[in-house]
Amino acid sequence: ALEKKVVKSKVGEKVGLPCCYEIPSSESLHNYRVYWQKNTTEVVLAYAEGKKISKNDLYDNRTGFDDRNLTLWISPVKILDNGPYQCVVQHLRFSQNPVVVCDEPVAVIVTADFSKPDVTAEVSTNSCESTEMVVRCSSHGGFPKPKISGALNNVSVVWNASWVSESSLSPYNVTGKLWLNVTKDAIITCSVEYNGFAKSTSLLLKKTNDCVVPTVPPSYNVITASSIIIVIFLLAITLAARYLPRH
Repeated sequence: ALEKKVVKSKVGEKVGLPCCYEIPSSESLHNYRVYWQKNTTEVVLAYAEGKKISKNDLYDNRTGFDDRNLTLWISPVKILDNGPYQCVVQHLRFSQNPVVVCDEPVAVIVTADFSKPDVTAEVSTNSCESTEMVVRCSSHGGFPKPKISGALNNVSVVWNASWVSESSLSPYNVTGKLWLNVTKDAIITCSVEYNGFAKSTSLLLKKTNDCVVPTVPPSYNVITASSIIIVIFLLAITLAARYLPRH
């Protein structure tokens, strides 16, 4: 089995796909047929006897070709360029029976950056003990399909995630949702990971309702006892005021 070559690139960059054959200095492209194809069925670029013999609107004005080492250049790279390619080279030693001298696959892995995650929190219910929140994290415009992860005060959480994309070779939008019961201030972090890249955003979640426990009013018995004491005290003062002058 042949080892599959892998080429990585980001959207908008220039990428070169290496071929498995290099034309010797003693020969020229006129002695060969070269086919660069994708998914083994779609011809990207083809030359025969030194002349271009195919045209693909998806790659028109975005491809270049090295007539010595047969490298296929694509610029600017698009998401639709993601996938397997193949370089097929035939030597025209005999015009009626060309000899295949090269036939190897090359995989192109395309990455499109996601936006920085947008994290929001909405209070659903509130009490003295806790604040229930709905936390959302969203990111858009990236490729391939990402993984969304998170942590609450450095403890991993699992998002209820959903993805939207027009096709398997279109940008993805991702949204994650969490229902949290916050009993004290906490930090939530959302990370979007794709092809070895990651973007993260953190948000402080504040417990919004800190209740003050009201002062407990004195009971009826306490009020009654206090009133009796006050009355007795006043009577004592009155009697003392009348009795003392006589003596």
